[in-house]
Amino acid sequence: MEHAGSCWAFSAAASIEGINKIVKGDLISLSEQQLFACDNNDDGCAGGLHYRAFSYVVSIGGITTEENYPYEPDQAVSITAYEIVPANNEKLLMNAVANQPVSVSIDSHEFQFYSGGIFDEPCGTNLNHEVTLVGYDTADDGGPYWIAKNSWGESWGEEGYILLKKDVPEKEGQCGLAIRAAFPVI
Repeated sequence: MEHAGSCWAFSAAASIEGINKIVKGDLISLSEQQLFACDNNDDGCAGGLHYRAFSYVVSIGGITTEENYPYEPDQAVSITAYEIVPANNEKLLMNAVANQPVSVSIDSHEFQFYSGGIFDEPCGTNLNHEVTLVGYDTADDGGPYWIAKNSWGESWGEEGYILLKKDVPEKEGQCGLAIRAAFPVI
């Protein structure tokens, strides 16, 4: 990710890409740049929130492909709405992730130098970054974890992904991932 503060756009675009693939069968790379430049609900590279990006995409009728930016409406992927996952409930979050990618806000301070394995270190709930939960699994040793796509490039973490401990005692989830989550609807 070249621009600090743009993770919200990457997370929102990735969630829309995922649900479009699930519903329509097409994996289309969408334009994060459109969200930075045109979504007046957010602040471009100064920061934003995934659910406000979803609201923007609903209001304009779609988001264009990465290849076709500037915006060309006939090349857009539309969403009809978005749903917010109730806060502090990993079970409901898991139900949502079982069906599609989900954008979440997270405290990224402690995992900036993550290089692999299940991240289970203590971390806070100062929501300063956005990632996309794309799945969950259980490790060979029995420990459950979330699979999150990050926007920091494929050289970070596990080829651009982080595995975050799941079912932690804190209701907010590991690094606050259960506090603010939403997903697009097609």
